[in-house]
Amino acid sequence: MIELKHIRKSFRVAKRNAGFSEAVKALFRREYETVDALRDVSFTIRDGEMVGYIGPNGAGKSSTIKVMSGVLTPDGGECVINGRVPWKDRVAHVREIGVVFGQRSQLWWDVPVIDSFELIRDIYKVDGASYRRTLSRLTELLDLGEIVKTPARQLSLGQRMRCEIAASLLHNPKILFLDEPTIGLDAVSKLAVRDFIRALNRENGTTVILTTHDMQDVEALTERILLIGRGQILLDGSLDELKARSSSRRTLTIAYEGGVLPQLPGVTVAEDKPGRAVLTLDAAVCPVSEAIARISSRVNVKDFSAAGESVDELVASLYREFSI
Repeated sequence: MIELKHIRKSFRVAKRNAGFSEAVKALFRREYETVDALRDVSFTIRDGEMVGYIGPNGAGKSSTIKVMSGVLTPDGGECVINGRVPWKDRVAHVREIGVVFGQRSQLWWDVPVIDSFELIRDIYKVDGASYRRTLSRLTELLDLGEIVKTPARQLSLGQRMRCEIAASLLHNPKILFLDEPTIGLDAVSKLAVRDFIRALNRENGTTVILTTHDMQDVEALTERILLIGRGQILLDGSLDELKARSSSRRTLTIAYEGGVLPQLPGVTVAEDKPGRAVLTLDAAVCPVSEAIARISSRVNVKDFSAAGESVDELVASLYREFSI
């Protein structure tokens, strides 16, 4: 069980203008600005849940993950994970969590990946039989093969990310924090990683908190969404509930010839090129059938398709709605 109540965290950030004279001034008098990374973050995540933690850059996602993993001590509020306060009982806490930061590595740069794995095994005091069993499964599912014999610095970004995920799971954690885990992965590797995370959750009951800008990852892996903006939780609900918020919005793509498209209430022309138009409409104001009928009376419609908002469009509309 993960429980956060009114978590706050701020940072002092040094500021100065460009130029040599400004640099000299900063040596004697440095100006600081206080940035509130987390203002009032509260939520609860049950054991075995898979949660998407989303928000724009600078919203506070990584800061929240660092608080929950024990890396950061908040200025105020409470955080209890499986009965422990992460930053007060770090040794016991880290034995039950796995963390993957897409922009940071836990692998030693100049040695083969397998040496990093062996060292991680020693750090977590994983017994030999359990380590070999887990490593064999991870190697097969994440297609590591010969990769683990290569120094981390010689791996591509996608190869390194697969190794990072494996490294975070060698000690069979109960909770997995994933911060941009599929960054740099090709389409095949992304599907493999998603399948692996789903299997991990299904078979081991692992709790997964996924922080990402890739909404396809969110849609494929999670059922619950936490939206953070300006350092606080703005929305907490299932993906289906979020989709229901835009149930009346449709995107209509039309291939046509001759004439000019009519102006219709509730319909906005997003793109209009010769022979092809993309319209966004509010089905509550102008149903798709009525829009097609009225457009067909003015132009020759050769083909059309209608679709609801994609998850990316839905999240973008949420950002606009909450002005973040």
